[in-house]
Amino acid sequence: MKVDGKPYRTIWLSDDGTTVQVIDQTLLPHRFVVRDWRTMEEAEHGIRAMIVRGAPLIGAAAAYGMALAMATDTSDAMLTKAYTTLMASRPTAVNLRWALDDLHERLAPLPPAQRRDAAYRRAAEIADEDAEICRRIGENGLGLIRQLKPRQGERLNALTHCNAGWLATVDWGTALAPIYQAHNAGIPIHVWVDETRPRNQGASLTAWELAKHGVPHTVIADNAGGHLMQHGQVDFCIVGTDRTTRRGDVCNKIGTYLKALAAHDNGVPFYVGLPYPTIDWTLEDGRDIPIEERSAAEVSRIAGRGPTGEVVTVDILPEGSPAANPAFDVTPARLVTALVTERGVCPASEAGLLSLYPERARAA
Repeated sequence: MKVDGKPYRTIWLSDDGTTVQVIDQTLLPHRFVVRDWRTMEEAEHGIRAMIVRGAPLIGAAAAYGMALAMATDTSDAMLTKAYTTLMASRPTAVNLRWALDDLHERLAPLPPAQRRDAAYRRAAEIADEDAEICRRIGENGLGLIRQLKPRQGERLNALTHCNAGWLATVDWGTALAPIYQAHNAGIPIHVWVDETRPRNQGASLTAWELAKHGVPHTVIADNAGGHLMQHGQVDFCIVGTDRTTRRGDVCNKIGTYLKALAAHDNGVPFYVGLPYPTIDWTLEDGRDIPIEERSAAEVSRIAGRGPTGEVVTVDILPEGSPAANPAFDVTPARLVTALVTERGVCPASEAGLLSLYPERARAA
């Protein structure tokens, strides 16, 4: 995708062949800054501090974190340390575990002298694969969009929550990939962008990248979605997911469940875009997904641009008031109209997922 006319991915290898470069998403939309990672510890901090975020991008970042570890020390001890350290950086996104398991299984049997190059090669493959997967999700979601008719006027109105665009992946995005492809195909489409408190990923990230690509959009308060649906101003909802169970329950940014309830009550299709590494085949019930409890400061404080252009952080709660910050919630499969994957579209159910991924069927 492009930023001011220049194509970018969210993570890439610098010209020196070792340093990993990423867009610092904690500074958007007010500053566009590229960070250099030269150590595994810097990658771990980047994931934990949400310099990079979004399940697919977290997986790619973790893979590059393993490569950075191998650039420093290719011993068994470092391989174990890197795996353990990076695994603890974020608990909810299953792509993190998937990428680290993949790297560890490939590197452990190799002689230490071969591990560095193998790690960088595999990390690059994971990044390229994610970009292609998201492009295919976009194609499959575009097919759904082409079947929809606007409820009002001539343009389609989509609603999305959090950020599941190219900033959450290596390129294209998951939930936003179909919207980008619809826009590129000349389909009149407008996006209602939930602000997505408490970190404001919708207002800060989704709105920023839609604007850079020229997609019409409007930022709304999180609580406005149901009202818009009641008045026929939403034709479909589409969100991403950090983990999806084999039965089709979807774990996404806190507030997604409420949008799904409103969509169900108003007969609005509710789609979820996801790549295959986001499916956790070991879990059946969404209630078993670990929910990350993040710092209360994300609720009690907010950053913004001041009148002179400086970015400042201010307190918004009464002094002494505690705050809770569960980062995700689970939308039951019964509220999901369809899952949109790189292999196609399916019902949110075990049978639906197995129709696309038959190799995951349990042995009789």
